Amino acid sequence: MTIDMSQVNALAVDLSGAGERVKPLVRVATIKAGTDIVADGKIMAPVDTGNLAGSIGMDLDGDGLGVTAGPTAEYGEYVERGTSKMAAQPYMAPAFDRNAPLWERAVQAAGAEAI
Repeated sequence: MTIDMSQVNALAVDLSGAGERVKPLVRVATIKAGTDIVADGKIMAPVDTGNLAGSIGMDLDGDGLGVTAGPTAEYGEYVERGTSKMAAQPYMAPAFDRNAPLWERAVQAAGAEAI
């Protein structure tokens, strides 16, 4: 049996540079996903005064590859998860669930494009 190492070596070269090529593409996908999660969270947030929806924002990680999205209103988690006296009114979890698969597909496409 003979193995043609030229293809293996070519793949190794492609993979060695893929990380740096994929990071900018993943940053774009992450920013878009975070922005969409925030927008959907604002739409889905229950409205009394508008303070909760108005407090929803996002912080991008230092490397741009992760994002934290949610409200700054101190009662936001109680609304999301409920309490012993109030039923949950989820708004951020559904926003995440709606957008996470889109982000995942974008990251997969970025990886494929980088290789």
